[in-house]
Amino acid sequence: MLTLTVAHRRELKAQAHALNPVVMIGKIGLSSNVIEELDRGLSSHELIKIKVQIEDRIVRNALFEEICQQLDAAPVQHIGKIFIIYRPKPEETENKSAHMLPRKKREAFRSKRSFQN
Repeated sequence: MLTLTVAHRRELKAQAHALNPVVMIGKIGLSSNVIEELDRGLSSHELIKIKVQIEDRIVRNALFEEICQQLDAAPVQHIGKIFIIYRPKPEETENKSAHMLPRKKREAFRSKRSFQN
């Protein structure tokens, strides 16, 4: 299971606020099809919202932890019957080092007067 910093978790919560639930888990609970759908959602979106129809709070907490462990995802937020989980895309973590090259400095802004002289 991944761990997140407090600042990163806060950013993810803000991003997830506008999301709609991707997967709804019924009263039966977790099945292999649900896990596969969650995996597909995480691989395409990284950050997903899940709605659960189970009434028992203790069972929901255990389900949230089990989902995160099986999918190797980070738990972001659990409010009532809504779970938010995050798993970064593997190709982005490899390419991140290539994108971290230093940028070229921008040229200074020239005013209209500088062209007249």
